[in-house]
Amino acid sequence: MKKTCRYLPLLLAALIPMGAAAEDHPAYLHALTDLRAAHWLIEHRPPGSGKMQSDEQRAIMYIDQTLDEIKRAAIDDGKNLGDHPSEDAKLDRNGQLHRAAELLHKARSDIARDEDNGAARGLRDRAIVHLDEAIRATDRAIQDATNRH
Repeated sequence: MKKTCRYLPLLLAALIPMGAAAEDHPAYLHALTDLRAAHWLIEHRPPGSGKMQSDEQRAIMYIDQTLDEIKRAAIDDGKNLGDHPSEDAKLDRNGQLHRAAELLHKARSDIARDEDNGAARGLRDRAIVHLDEAIRATDRAIQDATNRH
């Protein structure tokens, strides 16, 4: 019992800065929300839109890789990953792709902010590489969708 009591103040002191850091730097959480919404928009096309194109599949793959890196960086930064808002858009396929591209650019802006946590910096940098690929694939999918109409 004495050992537990002796270490409790150290444990509490270690937890308080993590909570404060999470409140001071919400960019990763905003980026996660935007990435999840972009993923949903690309994956859930309106009925009759046909088979998912290869650029759309590549965008989803890169979004997933970005999400993995950002989740690790957010955890390292003490963020709570429990918030999962979803996008409920009633757009046509081309509109969904444009909205997804907009969200990906917003997420990139959030992720690219200065990172004072050295452990999270490498994760952030890898996430940006994946996210840039997702943006390029989404832009190609938009171009393909525009050319088909």
